[in-house]
Amino acid sequence: MAFESLTDDKIADFLNCPKRLTNPQARSKNKEGHEQFNFKAVALDNLGHEFEIYKRQNLRDGMEDDFSCGISWLAPNGETLTLKRYNGPNHDHPNHLEKVRLGYTCHIHMATEKYIKANRKAEGFAMATDRYNTVEGALHCLVTDCKISGINTTPDNTSQTKLFE
Repeated sequence: MAFESLTDDKIADFLNCPKRLTNPQARSKNKEGHEQFNFKAVALDNLGHEFEIYKRQNLRDGMEDDFSCGISWLAPNGETLTLKRYNGPNHDHPNHLEKVRLGYTCHIHMATEKYIKANRKAEGFAMATDRYNTVEGALHCLVTDCKISGINTTPDNTSQTKLFE
């Protein structure tokens, strides 16, 4: 299936189908100042779609807010398509087609038919969120939102009042 033929409904089907990790004991890899975990998952429906899930954290001093967790669909032809990505607040994300910047806030990228048809990064559209503020919280949101089992995660306590706001 060519990515150009993917609709928002098909993307939602990929995200909403129950999935289970096949390598929950994945080990971390350090690469260029980042620690990364790479997981594999399979859909529990009769279609058996395969997915990759990652958790990446910048290890450099002062870069705690530079993190990302994501899920990609592994197409039958071997290509991968990022479906969702949960980023930290380390950059001011632009939604190019909407001509809007989100500011320095945690945000969730979503693959959309609109961005695919515009020949942009499929997950180029993002929405600001206050549901997490750490890489562990982002992974918890991804696992919960995308119906992934076989991994234990912990949500962030985002209801705490921040001292200097």
